[in-house]
Formats: sequence, C-alpha cells, structure tokens
Amino acid sequence: MQECQGGVRVLDDRKLAVLRAIVEDYVSTNEPVGSKSIVDRHNLDVSPATIRNDMAVLEEQGFIVQPHTSAGRVPTDKGYRLFVDRLGGVKPFSTAERRAIETFLARAYDLDDVVTRTVRLLAQLTRQVAVVQYPSLTRSAVRHIELVPLADRRLLLVLITDTGRVEQRTIDLPGDITEDAITQLRAVLNACLDGRRLTEAASVVADLPERITPSERANAAAVFSVILESLVERHEEKVIVGGAANLTPADFSQGLHEVLEALEEQVVLTRRRWERCAQWHGTWARSWPSRRSPGGQRLLRHTGRPA
Repeated sequence: MQECQGGVRVLDDRKLAVLRAIVEDYVSTNEPVGSKSIVDRHNLDVSPATIRNDMAVLEEQGFIVQPHTSAGRVPTDKGYRLFVDRLGGVKPFSTAERRAIETFLARAYDLDDVVTRTVRLLAQLTRQVAVVQYPSLTRSAVRHIELVPLADRRLLLVLITDTGRVEQRTIDLPGDITEDAITQLRAVLNACLDGRRLTEAASVVADLPERITPSERANAAAVFSVILESLVERHEEKVIVGGAANLTPADFSQGLHEVLEALEEQVVLTRRRWERCAQWHGTWARSWPSRRSPGGQRLLRHTGRPA
C-alpha cells in the first residue's frame, strides 16, 4: 500500500524503475516511450498492463505526460528532477578502463597537462562536451617550499600547498649561487610563507629582499619573481573546454547558439560555476550533455550540481 505525504502518494520501487526507464529511453531515442518498449528493453518482470498502470500513476503525479493520444509518455521537468536527485546511476569503470585512465593521466608532467588530459579524456569517455576548472587557489596555503640546485646558475623551485598541489618551476639566476646561499634563501621563504594563503603571497614576497644579504639579492630577486609571476596565478578563473565537436545542430532544437557562446566566454562560464561551487575544494569537472533530443536539454537544466 502506498502512503501519502502532503496529499501525494509515495512512489514504490517499481514505479521509480518505470520512471527511470522512461527518462533513459526518451533521452536516448527522442521518442515517446510506451509500455511494450519498457517491457522489451528493461528487465522489470511485469506485464505491459502493469507497466501501463504504473505509468498512469506517474502521469497523475506529474512525472510524465502523454504528448498526444495513442502516444507513449515523455518525462516532465518534475520527472527529470526526480531522476537526477534519486534515480540517476553512475556506471563504475571496469578494471581495464581504470588502468587505461590511470596510465593516461600518469604521463602528465605538470598541472596544465593534467587538466588538458582530463578534459580530453572526459570528452572521449562521455562523447559530450567537457568543462574542467582549474583547482582554486583562493583557500590554498603554502605548506613547504624547496629549492633544488640544478646547475651553477639554475634552480628548481618546488612549492607544495596544504591541499596537496605541487608546483615546479625552473629558475635561471643572474649569477652563481652557493649551497649556503640556497639554504638561507630556502629558510627565509619557508619562515615567511609557511601557512600563508597563496593570495597573500604577493604582499609577503615584496618584503623579503630585506631579509637577504645584499650580495645574494640579485639571485633571490629571480626566485621571488618566479613566485610572483608564475605561482600566484588565479587559476580558478580559467577553465578548459574539450569535445566541442560532439555538439551538432541536431543536439538542440533551440539554444545551441547560447551554449556555444557560453563555452567561448570562459570567464563568464567560470564565474557562474564558481559561484555555485564555492563550497567545493580542488578540481571539479562537469560534462555537458550532448543529447540528440529535447529530453537531453531538459535533463541538462536539472544537473547543475558538481559531479
């Protein structure tokens, strides 16, 4: 027996399964879904008559609608909302798929390459448009800075944040540098920047030359310049888009122009996404559905949460 909440009957598992089948089939085929096709395509172990009864309840509750007489049913906005909130499942990767993904991403040599590879991989796996946003530095803090001598006038700067992010930069120095000078510079950087948010680093680094002996200030200035120019970047304002070729005019009966404009205006797109995801840390990714049906477009409107 179905209980009522606020005058609306609670859907049992079978009716939820019928709704899931209708949403999935309609988004895939762009055709109204009938009871017989549900029985043929989905293993629900019930008769078409039972499915029709369940569809009648779903229609009464406003989750599906019949576009015209003798047609099957299509989801409503309410039906899509329920599908996204409760019914949408994520297919797990197979062992082979997981191994291939790990191998592909393991070849990345820096953050930019990781992000580029991620957006390409996401677009290929989903056959949709993928949007990847850089990790936010707004709340990241410096955990440690390391200076590694590579040559008499070259250093490797390694910056590690409290979120686990690692930045590496090669620095060409104007003069030779001794091991003692590297040790002093490393100590000054860690003493002054450890625990500092990266957004505060610029103002802190500006005062560091006074802590360096005059003879080493030229080399130190080269290091400070790299920190200011390369590490303290507002990557949260940068997004990478991949798989735009997966969009075709047939994917959207209307609104394709607006979608392409949003993809091109990356700053606007980032701001909107960032406002909605301000409570999330690190990198998030979202694939933009490329559905050859109005159902895909309507489903897209309800999938605004970060994945």
